[in-house]
Parts: sequence; structure tokens; C-alpha cells
Amino acid sequence: MSKLLLIFYGDDFTGSTDALEQLTLAGVRAALFIEPPTSRQLARFKNLQAVGVAGMTRSLAPDAMRRELRPALKQLKALGARHVHYKVCSTFDSSPAIGSIGCVIGVAAKIFRAPFVPLLVAAPALGRYTVFGNHFARYGIGSAGAIHRLDRHPSISKHPITPMIEADLRLHLAKQTKKRIGLFDILKLALPPKEARAALKKILADKPDVVLFDALYAEQLELIGELLDDYATSQRPLFSVGSSGIEMALSVHWRKAGTSRCDVQSAQRADSTKQILIGSGSCSPVTAGQIAWALKRGFAEVALDTATLATEKNIERVIEQAAADTTKHLQSGRSVIVHTSRGGKDPRLAATAKIFKRRGLQAFEARTVGAIIFGSALGAVMRGALKQSKVRRLCIAGGDTSSYAARELGIEALEMIAPLTPGAPLCRAHAPDSPVDGLEVVFKGGQVGAEDYFATVKRGGGK
Repeated sequence: MSKLLLIFYGDDFTGSTDALEQLTLAGVRAALFIEPPTSRQLARFKNLQAVGVAGMTRSLAPDAMRRELRPALKQLKALGARHVHYKVCSTFDSSPAIGSIGCVIGVAAKIFRAPFVPLLVAAPALGRYTVFGNHFARYGIGSAGAIHRLDRHPSISKHPITPMIEADLRLHLAKQTKKRIGLFDILKLALPPKEARAALKKILADKPDVVLFDALYAEQLELIGELLDDYATSQRPLFSVGSSGIEMALSVHWRKAGTSRCDVQSAQRADSTKQILIGSGSCSPVTAGQIAWALKRGFAEVALDTATLATEKNIERVIEQAAADTTKHLQSGRSVIVHTSRGGKDPRLAATAKIFKRRGLQAFEARTVGAIIFGSALGAVMRGALKQSKVRRLCIAGGDTSSYAARELGIEALEMIAPLTPGAPLCRAHAPDSPVDGLEVVFKGGQVGAEDYFATVKRGGGK
């Protein structure tokens, strides 16, 4: 009989490490893999209760998503966990043409036969809240930024490919699927557990395909976890979609119910380090501000020639030069940021977009192709520099590019070492035959962290 309680598939690498963090902090022994793990790979990790797979479907069109997800979800279902979770960003940014969450639900409906698909996007610990179906987000996870309704968020509403122009998650998802969506609203969360169960049964009597759960406070997640666990067995796993709020909800319920082992020893404190190597493929204003802050305080930068990379000619020359420049800075003792952009006003963005347009790519196609090219290039530059330096801690920023960078670095699996900033923990890399093997790695989404984030990574948290 499987000892696994939960399996999650992340739509990108940064979001996957967020889910890994929530489980580890709750005392659930978990490991994150690049691909669905084999029995041999699982045997290397003792007493696992949860397994994650860091995917890259967030940057894919629906046909490519289906080709990726059908075999992956079937493999994950076969592992025998009670819950299988499709992990999405807590900003829910997606569209019918790229990273379609509706497409995911359609694929899963033919594999899992649970009575409904729970949808929980809120993650109060990360500054993400859903009230009467409308979603709100803090500007900068781990910062003191203001909270905005999603369609008025200064960054997410202006995303270059999947701008969130609708805050009602039901209406947003309805553009991606014809499946019926019910709502377990904030008022029902105030009910005692017995009455809450009755309220959910009443909603399910109307036969919705999906049920969206509101959440405003972290304390409300335990009830949601309890409700979801009622519908899950290892023989008939419950497939859910949402942020790491799913992991938070289930793990707090399991802890109270005595289901998980609650071994929290793996959540340690990170030490400081002399220098770090950062690869950034993020265009978000949050990351742009973090890069600017770090450069003013002695970090070195290496700007990748994205226009040349976009032509897919002379890629090796660009990578070799960037790796040499990075190595030179590292050997001088400085921390280094290798980046593809310094925010929305970076002239490389327009120049690169013109090249993709000349190649006949639509905007969503350019995003997918760009993620592959730039993420792989970032990984190759970092890997080349690591062969000739003694740096022990890495940071990779950018949800779309992170999965490709991780693959180029040779990472096979991750385990969490310590928390740094909510949603982006410090991890230990398992990367056989790679200079990254055994190194400390942080994967950071575009919205994560305060202005001094890279200094936080360098000193291991704290002030």
C-alpha cells in the first residue's frame, strides 16, 4: 500500500518549490522531481509522504499541454496517493491560448473519476485571497506591498502574455472551459465542520464539475483541507487545481488529524555565504527592482544577448562569452546576476519581439519559444561558470524560464533545506554528473520578495 498522501504537478519550477516548502514546513516529508519519478529514484528518498514534479506547462499552448500532461498524470495516479494536485501560480494568470487551466481540467477529467475538482487559489501566507470568487494579491510576495484586486494589480494585470483583466476566477476560467463551476464562499467557511460538509454536499447536488473555494485567513484552510480529504482515497484519488494553498490546507488538516508524521527537522536555518550566482529570466517589475538594488550594492551583471539568441544562430558563441564573463566576476569574489531582462522597459524586449515576429511567431508562440531558448541559455551559462568557480548557492528567477534552466543545469530532484522568503525556499539539488550536484538552489517567481531579495538569499534570510 502506498504511503504517499499527495502528489503535485507544478506548472513551472518556481511554483513547484513553493508547494515543496509548504509541505516541508508542515512536517510532511517531500521531494521534488524534474520528471515523474521512477521507483529507483523514489528509493533514494526515505519515508516520503509527498512527491512533486516540476513541469513547464505554464508556458505551453493547449495541444502541447495535453501531450505533456496525459502521460504524466497517468504515471502520477499510478503511484497511489490520496490526492493529486495540479499546482498553479497563486495569481492564476493563464489564458485559453497559453497555460490554459481549463485544458488541464479537461485532461484530468478523463483520468480521475472523483465527483468534482476542487479549485483553491488563495494562499493567505503569500498575500493571495479569494472572497466571493474574486481574487486579490499583494504586490510582491514577502514584501509589505499593498493588496490589489487582480484586475487592478500593477504587475499581474499588465502581464505581457497573460494579463489578468478579470478578478472573478469563475469568469476567468469560463473562458478556458465549458465545465460548470460552483462556489464555496467565505460565509460557508464560517460554518462548523458538520454544517460546512452539508453545505458542500448541497453545492455538489447541483453537479458542478469544479468547486472554487474562497479563503481570506490562514485559519480557514484547515476546514477546506478536512472537506477535501473526505473525498479522497488511494483507490480513487481526488484531483485538485490551485496554488500552494492546497498543500497548506491538507497539511494542517493532516497534522491535526495525526495523519502526517510531523518530522519538521528538515526545516532548518540557512547560513550566509560569500557569494551567489543568479540567473534571471523574469520581466516582472518586482524582479527588475531587485536587480537594480543589488547592482547598486556591488553585485555584478551579465546581460544575455537575447536578440541574437532569438535568431537561434550563434547561440553557442553567446553562451560561451556570457559564461566567461560570469566566471571572471565570480573568480574576483563578486556575486553575479545573469539576466535576460531588467524589466518591461529593457530595450532587449522590443528587439527580441521584432525577431520573433519576423520568424512568423504569434505572441503566445514567442513566449513558449522564448522560455525554451532563454531558460536553456541561462542554465548553460550558469553550468559553464560553475565548472570553474567555488560558488555554493544559486538563485533562478522567472517562472516561465526556470524549468528549462533547471533541466540545462542537470537537476533531477530537490529537497528543501530552509525557508528564506515565503514561496521560495532554499533547496538542495540532486544533479548527478553535474557541477550543480549538492549545491543550494532557490527558485524565485517574478512576484516574490522585497527589494533586497538577492541580499536575503546571500545571507540566508534574516536581516
